Amino acid sequence: MPRTIFAYVLQYTGKHQVGLALLSIATFLLSAAPLELQRRIINTIVEHGAFATLLWLAVTYGGVALAEQSLKLVLNIYRGWVAEDSVRSLRLRAGDSARGASASSADDTGIEIAVMLEEVEPIGGFTGVSVSEPLLQGGILTSVVGYMVYLDARLALLALLFFVPQMVFVPLLQGAINRRAQHRILTKRGMSGDIVRAATMSHQEWDWVRDPISRVFTLNMGIYKLKFTMNLLMNVMHHLSVAVALGVGGWMALEGKIEVGTVVAIVSGMGKLNDPWGDLVNWARELSVVDVKYRLYVDALDRLSASALAQARSAA
Repeated sequence: MPRTIFAYVLQYTGKHQVGLALLSIATFLLSAAPLELQRRIINTIVEHGAFATLLWLAVTYGGVALAEQSLKLVLNIYRGWVAEDSVRSLRLRAGDSARGASASSADDTGIEIAVMLEEVEPIGGFTGVSVSEPLLQGGILTSVVGYMVYLDARLALLALLFFVPQMVFVPLLQGAINRRAQHRILTKRGMSGDIVRAATMSHQEWDWVRDPISRVFTLNMGIYKLKFTMNLLMNVMHHLSVAVALGVGGWMALEGKIEVGTVVAIVSGMGKLNDPWGDLVNWARELSVVDVKYRLYVDALDRLSASALAQARSAA
């Protein structure tokens, strides 16, 4: 097995990543078009333009939106297929690694159960978005930011300043989440082995489960608190940037320094940036967690393979 998650993605799903990348590029190329159409529609209304022009712009807006959403539908279904195919492959590989270990230790059996039933899900799921997600969301961010700067660089850059603090607190909070996620995986693996061991005893004592269950609960609550605190801070930064765009842009429109349609387009652009920025942060968060899980998965396969090989040699 490759030693890193991206090496695995490229080795086993490389040709599908090319198809996902092409769909992502086609999708983000359409991302700024609705903003320009919104700007033209608003300016046509404010300037009391021709209804035929307004109708043509509205129909075009609807067509572009339909095309963008249709591409996203195809992209998401394709991602889902790649992810599920990877999960199936990882489960089969885990089973092959343990083959021949008919009398595995309780710890090995517990690891195999944890890997087969739970741990491969997020690893396989990540393969569907590993390349296409940063390409799509990064492309949307680049297109929308470039369009906003083209409309009015001063107003756009002022609003975008609120993304800078997020580059500081997001990595710090994510690092704390990763440490808890790794401890949770190891704790649950230990629980699986203990369950197998207890099931083989004539007198089953299950009081031991209280401590690991409590540890998992504490780790999960710590992850929730960090994750939702991060989301709160990101949302606050987003709404502050929109408030600045509305306040400063509104003042500039009243002074005749900017078109009303431009203010609306920039405010809409800020709203359009929130989702891809959040999705990129989620992707980075998932990458860091899945990277830990993948390394633990590879270590587990090495352990199961070594155990099966040792038993085969002893049997011989």
